[in-house]
Parts: sequence; C-alpha cells; structure tokens
Amino acid sequence: MRSRNGECSQELQRAAALFNPQLVQILQQLNSEIGSNVFIGANTRQMNNDFISNPGAFGFVTSKVACCGQGPYNGLGLCTTASNLCPDRDVYAFWDPFHPSERANSFIVQQIMSGNTEYMYPMNLSTVLAIDAANN
Repeated sequence: MRSRNGECSQELQRAAALFNPQLVQILQQLNSEIGSNVFIGANTRQMNNDFISNPGAFGFVTSKVACCGQGPYNGLGLCTTASNLCPDRDVYAFWDPFHPSERANSFIVQQIMSGNTEYMYPMNLSTVLAIDAANN
C-alpha cells in the first residue's frame, strides 16, 4: 500500500522484524518454565520474505503484484468484484495485498510441518507430534 515500485514498505518491514526474535525469547522462557518444548513458533515472515526475494525458486512469476486487488500492483483494498483478477493464481506469491496465495500457503504449511530451525523454533510440528506419540 505504501509502495511506489512494488517493494515492501521498509518501515513496516522493520516493525515486523522485531516480532520473531521476541517470540523466540518468549518461547524459550515458557518452554524452560514447563521443562519441555511444548510451544513452537513459525517464522512466517521469513517464509514470506523468501517468496518476495526469489519468487522463481518457488515457481511464482512475481511477488510484486498481487493476484487480486486494485491500484498499482493490485496493492490496494481487498479482493472484490471491482478488483483486477490474475489469469492464473498459482503463479502469484500473493493473493491480495495482505495474504499469501493458496499455493504460497501450501509452502508455508510444508515448512511448519517439516521445516528446519530457519523457519521453526525450537522444532517443526512433525517432530513435536513424533515426540508426543513416542511418549504416549
């Protein structure tokens, strides 16, 4: 919404960058108090940044233009009947100015389920489920 060239707003990106390190600290503290890795966190911001910085690596043609929206880069408003709509939503990293596309969300879910610590802290969901199954 604040972009003149399809890039993310630096001000908003700086604000978002403060969240995950603080989340990791809170998770460390909670897990330490409980004595077990009960709580996990997903760094979806980093996942989105990967789509943005290298959309082709994920099979997207662009991360600068949303599939559905209005204004420059389809970056204004939500998807409505008045919106521009892309011909193939599977090649767009973002559905609208705010949300990843369905295909991008499937990559995010894959990382939550089996991703490494770049995206998941302290472990992914599959590991938590395996530990839980082994303990029951």
